[in-house]
Amino acid sequence: MGTIIDLTVGGVVVDWSKNSRGIDHGALFQEGDRKRLRSEQIDYGYFDQSNLSPADMEMAFSRSLRTLVPRLELLGFRLETVHQMYQQLAKQWQEDQAALAGNDDTLVEPLSFEEFLSFVRANPIRVLDDSFVHEIDAEAERRIRGRFDADENVARIPANPDHSSNAYSERSFFGVLIDFLHPYAALRLLAETPSNLDLDVVWQYGPLVDAGWVDVSEFVACARRAQTVLIATEGTSDVHILSRAIELLRPEVADFFRFIDVSERHPFSGTGSLVKFAEGLAKIDVQNQVIFLFDNDAEGIDAYEAIRRFKLPHNMRTLVLPELEEFRRFPARGPNGVTDCDINGRAAAIECYLDLNLREYGPAKVVWTNYKKERDIYQGSLEYKDSYTRAFLEQTTESVRSGSYDVSKLERVLDVVIGESSRLAMAVRTSSA
Repeated sequence: MGTIIDLTVGGVVVDWSKNSRGIDHGALFQEGDRKRLRSEQIDYGYFDQSNLSPADMEMAFSRSLRTLVPRLELLGFRLETVHQMYQQLAKQWQEDQAALAGNDDTLVEPLSFEEFLSFVRANPIRVLDDSFVHEIDAEAERRIRGRFDADENVARIPANPDHSSNAYSERSFFGVLIDFLHPYAALRLLAETPSNLDLDVVWQYGPLVDAGWVDVSEFVACARRAQTVLIATEGTSDVHILSRAIELLRPEVADFFRFIDVSERHPFSGTGSLVKFAEGLAKIDVQNQVIFLFDNDAEGIDAYEAIRRFKLPHNMRTLVLPELEEFRRFPARGPNGVTDCDINGRAAAIECYLDLNLREYGPAKVVWTNYKKERDIYQGSLEYKDSYTRAFLEQTTESVRSGSYDVSKLERVLDVVIGESSRLAMAVRTSSA
């Protein structure tokens, strides 16, 4: 009969394969998600009698849908992506129906994406009956369809018209209704229902491996190299701070980001060198997803604008660290002493986004350095910035969680970087579709 492997959320199947691995879903998970789970494909009575362990057969990847959402988005499956996919599928479904029916004025209008999203939200997975219906007759089909039997929306979903062919319960019927979508699009859509977020997404490979169809080496966690984003920065401290920030604050997506190797020295330190690097990559067929990230200071803004003057390919982006309200009145030392100044676009390097409340240094301040004639502004630098950096790099998960170290500004930096990375992944996916 063979062995089934499937990707499920709350028991709803969004992808499956028989006697082979099928789609490689390893990028959805991290190594910490590898665990033992009970399986309906395992004869536990046999193991009880033989005193053997079913551990190998129970192996699976599993994590909550809530923590999977940022990974889905970094794979290019933002809600906007799902919207686009749905519209294309609905259009094709409508064209197929028209080709079969000719000029029939009674053709069914597919649900709009907003209507389909509302349909999904109205049917949380947990409330759907998962009782197995064994019988094969009209009454059994009605029971399988359950609440959807009288739902007029079902006929307008651009899916296989024979919805009940692979269903055995109300919950599995709901799964069949949405299986015309890419499995990751289905997961992202299901995440729009709040009560679904705590459900586990499971890819159980143990039975397939035990049956000898595939080797366990085919099940590898973490983002593949082509799915990662290379963050190119101006200098070494930027790399150390950002990589540590992601490790501490966004561990659920840390494997999606790579940085320039600074084991010896930064290969293109400074804004000018980074601009030249960006220009060089833009002229050749580099397939990596790349983000060039600049400080929110005078030199960073200049470099950002310089890169914008030449067209970057669809797999590259340029960013400046975000402007913050806290920086609009920031102590700065100049010829007239220390005064509160707006350092956005003038002196907000990455170190300014750290916790600057270190007792041994007193109130943080920047020092105006060189004058940028072309912009008629001064470039500034944070005093004791290396000390602030060292203090941050010494932080642990515990110190961050306890609130003893303020990471609020870094959180906003990561929101910008990760948000742009997901939009980049979406653009790459759309261009290759």
